[in-house]
Amino acid sequence: MGLKEEFEEYAEKAKKLPENTTNENKLILYGLYKQATVGDVNTSRPGMFNMKDRAKWDAWKAIEGKSKDEAMSDYITKVKQLQEAAASS
Repeated sequence: MGLKEEFEEYAEKAKKLPENTTNENKLILYGLYKQATVGDVNTSRPGMFNMKDRAKWDAWKAIEGKSKDEAMSDYITKVKQLQEAAASS
């Protein structure tokens, strides 16, 4: 299985993470997913009254410059870590 296929598999698994997954971890996953699928941020930062979208944009911007393959690999690793943490709790 190639990296892209494994990434897509873990993107589906991420949808099944427990409800108690922290917002911080969700934002990390969001940023990695966007970097892996789109690349560097290509939109302007949302306004200060749109806190949710602004936090998501900031998470994506924080990893700007990371290659798509590296972002895919980091995403897979993060989902595995969250699955293991959920299984042990």
